[in-house]
Amino acid sequence: MIQTEKITKKYGQSEVLNIGTLNIPKGQSFGLVGNNGAGKTTYFNLLLDLIRPTTGKITINNIQVSKSEEWKQFTGSFIDETFLIGYLTPEEYFDFIGDLRGMSNADVRYFISKFDEFFNGEIIGKRKYLRDLSKGNQKKVGIVAALMGNPQVIILDEPFANLDPTTQIRLKKMLKILTDNKKVTVLISSHDLNHVTEVCERIVVLDQGVVVKDIETSEKTLEELERYFSV
Repeated sequence: MIQTEKITKKYGQSEVLNIGTLNIPKGQSFGLVGNNGAGKTTYFNLLLDLIRPTTGKITINNIQVSKSEEWKQFTGSFIDETFLIGYLTPEEYFDFIGDLRGMSNADVRYFISKFDEFFNGEIIGKRKYLRDLSKGNQKKVGIVAALMGNPQVIILDEPFANLDPTTQIRLKKMLKILTDNKKVTVLISSHDLNHVTEVCERIVVLDQGVVVKDIETSEKTLEELERYFSV
């Protein structure tokens, strides 16, 4: 589904990412962890063609992301609040994304209604612009927007950050439902080792831009990760 080949990214003489080969099959729930500056967001930005690699290529479903935009038709993502349009209300933003995904306004309303519990009464009908929402509520909007249109690939950067504990638990349930059917490929980066081991069946550790661990999640994974990061 997603293939990374000889990807590097340099800024001047500083190399921030160097991944030889990384393949993520269809339907896998994939977690990316590492300390600040490890290269997690850089990799996701390359994957979404927000920046260009120094060398190498990434393909999604055999489409090279830097040479075609066809992959965008079946890929949903949320990296940070820059993905939002601050002067729109949440309802207007959902309608905008829905239109891009070929959804009618009625389709959008029905889809959004499924997330009443996740929104916790703080998003819809509040007559607030996205720029005036809290960081946590902006993230809720961005995550739900990434799920619109039944994407085959979903990419979320630090989805648990800025969310309260109740919303984190609800998000984990949502992600598990998505990944249980093995039809959707979900990529998550996170600093929270507990959450990522609960949600992801495979976890890759980046350190200074290099893959240092590639783990199939088991009961011992959290302990292994904690041991690695405590050294």
